[in-house]
Amino acid sequence: MSYDVIIAGGSVAGLFCAREVAKAGHSVLVIEEDYEVGTPEHCGGLVSASGLEDLGIIPSTKTLDSQIQTAQLCSPSGTTLDINAKKQNVIVINRRELDKQIAHQAQKNGAEIKVKTSLKETKPNQAVTSAGTFDCKILVDARGVSSIIQKDRTGTLQSAQYEIYADWIQKGLVEVNFDSEKYPGFFSWVIPAASGIGKVGVAGKGINAIQAIEKFLESKGKHSTIRKVFAPIWVNGPIDDFVSGNTVIVGDAAGQSKPTTAGGIYSCGVGGVLAGKAISSYLESKNPDDLKSYQKSWNQKFGKEFEKQLFARKMLERLDNPTIDKIFSAITPEMISDISNNDDFDFHTTAIVKMLGLKGSLKIAQTIFGGEIRKLLN
Repeated sequence: MSYDVIIAGGSVAGLFCAREVAKAGHSVLVIEEDYEVGTPEHCGGLVSASGLEDLGIIPSTKTLDSQIQTAQLCSPSGTTLDINAKKQNVIVINRRELDKQIAHQAQKNGAEIKVKTSLKETKPNQAVTSAGTFDCKILVDARGVSSIIQKDRTGTLQSAQYEIYADWIQKGLVEVNFDSEKYPGFFSWVIPAASGIGKVGVAGKGINAIQAIEKFLESKGKHSTIRKVFAPIWVNGPIDDFVSGNTVIVGDAAGQSKPTTAGGIYSCGVGGVLAGKAISSYLESKNPDDLKSYQKSWNQKFGKEFEKQLFARKMLERLDNPTIDKIFSAITPEMISDISNNDDFDFHTTAIVKMLGLKGSLKIAQTIFGGEIRKLLN
């Protein structure tokens, strides 16, 4: 069989790409190696409602789990900062259901989807899959982190995330715990789906993720675990080239998840949409510049923000626990209020700048990082 476009990977980026290609009237096949779209679910599920709306998604009742009211940040010594998240309109979504909702949009526009079908090999204008060999004009790699780490492991951190039942999980309250010894270069988290139900995770450079999450859960108290996921996360930013010949790379496979949090529903989703539109233009014009416009458009939207996030990550990786505690103790109520009222969840380097006090009275960060600070302020 022959298709204009074959997309390897049936997650957010691949499915949005399929929707856009099919909407333009081109034939597209999505192959997903797992037995179900939306599985396995590695994502914490946090996204802004405005981001989903920008992607053309109004969450269904199955897709929407809850809305976040407060983000609680915890220092190594136990100091907590509560940030009001209401104005950011952050929601927790069920990724299994979100992916299915996008898949349904793609199918309604004409896309074909096959599960339990993996990409085995690529040949000129052909995709060799576990279900046979298909001719195609464009191949889209949307296989996630597993694709990118085949070329580069330096940007990955080990992570573990459990779905649990526990009385200490509060609806509407996200918890983030910083500890450079337990979670070097990252943090642990609690994301509620509802009262008493949620996801708990840890990630860090060079850690034993299983031991780290078990110790964290032991410190939290009684709980029941209903699902365990272990997977690397990518925090090194976008790859150099999103387009190589007739192969287009989208989503996590292109490094489009946030360097600070590894979240990528919005940024990867936009990657899929922009890729789908660029591919459609190319199929009609045969002009390679139309295909390459995808990376240019994505960089225009996220490039500067991701550069700042990468730099913020490098700075934060240099903080030891005593310094993290000092920063927490020096943050004022006015700074917390400023973050709560003005920050953008999808473009959040501004929040990091404010948390470090770069635009307030705190001078610790300037002392530690010196002239490097200007890169975040520009």
